[in-house]
Amino acid sequence: MLELVNVCFSVKEKGRTKDILKNINLKIEDDKFFVITGPNGSGKSTLAKVIMGINKVTSGKILFNGEDITDLGVTERAKLGISFAFQQPVRFKGITVKRMIELATGGEINVGDACKYLADVGLCARDYIDREVDTSLSGGELKRIEIASTVARNSKLTVFDEPEAGIDLWSFNSLIKTFNNLKNKYKCGFVIISHQERILDIADQVIVISNGEIKKIGSKAEILPNLAEIYSACSVLEEAN
Repeated sequence: MLELVNVCFSVKEKGRTKDILKNINLKIEDDKFFVITGPNGSGKSTLAKVIMGINKVTSGKILFNGEDITDLGVTERAKLGISFAFQQPVRFKGITVKRMIELATGGEINVGDACKYLADVGLCARDYIDREVDTSLSGGELKRIEIASTVARNSKLTVFDEPEAGIDLWSFNSLIKTFNNLKNKYKCGFVIISHQERILDIADQVIVISNGEIKKIGSKAEILPNLAEIYSACSVLEEAN
């Protein structure tokens, strides 16, 4: 389980301190699918980067399975089993899909094992196993290959920052199927930063953040019917601040 205790994150802008995250208290339980949503500029992506250690907290603590990881960097957190997927996955000219999955596992694997990971994300292995992770792949293909790599890494917690960004409708539909498959098959934690209602609809818990603060946490049944109203209230609060 990941736990954030009174986490704050601030930056200096033009000689002044700007608070991006304010006293975030949050528990991300194992075996659950969490979606963090909120208006643009509310602090969602910053929160994701704080979880991964890309951004260092200004104050507060982060615990992972009872261990204080507040001061650990990205590499140390990755070794503990926390993975992060960016909005725009990195392309690697000269590296094949199979090699990328091997890098994730930390050793050589046979074609059959590589194919299993690709099948988990809805890709036909024979069409992708020897392809390079370069510009020949579409945004949707690249994102599903990145997800296959995170699964191969045997992560305990994976954070996805707006995985729907920059992909077409067909790829988005495939992405939803992929997340549903992973949710049902793998016993690990998932956190997705997203605006998309169809992604919120597969969540166990929805977290609404606004102006750097958590405004609402609940099941999709509790949040989705009132999402427009919650967003509207968040916008009013942000304008007031």
